[in-house]
Amino acid sequence: MKVLVTGADGFLGNNIIRELLDRDFEVRGFLQKGRTLQTLDELPVEKVYGDLLNADEVELAAQGCDYIIHTAANTSIWPLRSEIVRQVNYNGTLNIINAAEKAKIKRLVSIGSANSFGNGTKANPGNEDTPSTASKFGLDYIDSKLQAQEAILDHVKNHGLDAIIINPTFMLGPYDTKPSSGELLLALYHQKIPGYTSSGRNFIYVKDVAIAACNALSMGRNGECYIMANENLTYDEFNHLVAKELAIKPPKLFIPKPFILAYGLISQALAYITGKPPLVSYTVARLGNETNYYTAAKAVKELNLPQTPIKIAVREAFDWFKENGYLDK
Repeated sequence: MKVLVTGADGFLGNNIIRELLDRDFEVRGFLQKGRTLQTLDELPVEKVYGDLLNADEVELAAQGCDYIIHTAANTSIWPLRSEIVRQVNYNGTLNIINAAEKAKIKRLVSIGSANSFGNGTKANPGNEDTPSTASKFGLDYIDSKLQAQEAILDHVKNHGLDAIIINPTFMLGPYDTKPSSGELLLALYHQKIPGYTSSGRNFIYVKDVAIAACNALSMGRNGECYIMANENLTYDEFNHLVAKELAIKPPKLFIPKPFILAYGLISQALAYITGKPPLVSYTVARLGNETNYYTAAKAVKELNLPQTPIKIAVREAFDWFKENGYLDK
């Protein structure tokens, strides 16, 4: 059985490929032209280069495959409105849907976002039945991921597509080459985060998401979404967890909500003037004050999603960064 993995050189894509190979699948990785990555070169992966926005190249990549795991996305959150973000995440997904239908793919597993559902509190975390309210932030990344999800579900309902959507929260673990979410760990390690707010978020081990995504090739219900979540932690709790694991001091300064919002507003205004991305935009400041808590009860039950302690994800991410020279960058 052969699986096409888009975004093969990404954080989650890299971990999914390794899980697929451990299960003896043949893997074809779809990569942007000109991209090279040592972490993929060491693996027995067939590489196909193309543009997600080129329908013909996507169709060609899907030919001869039995499944598609679609992880490719543009995750940029600055500028807030970005045509390329919308095109990659929405139009690119339409090309994947079309290619899957033409190649008679057995199942499409698409990686969405937990932000496509409403968040909650620790006592009452968000789930797959909680309507999203994230459109209030005006971010094309969040909006485009929800639109892509809706397009997939429409094709399941009206065109016979077999597809499942995986919706991860904040992932941590090895092979974060960019780095993406791991940038938070590096910032904490280098003592670049001065404090914390009263809110928090859900964290999950990237390898757990990879396992559930691969399970979804043969498990789960067609046309369903599955939130990939694990530990709901306040930022102070997470900082202390990381500090204990990495033997560093946690940030001690509590930052009130009005202060971080004011800082974000000023940073965003300066970004419009200078043309340089803000360290913290007003929108990110607002997001950072949300309690982004979720439950993965559905995914645990139907996709056998593991619930590895987050301290293991932190340790593996840090060890990988250390072994690959990221601590000095």
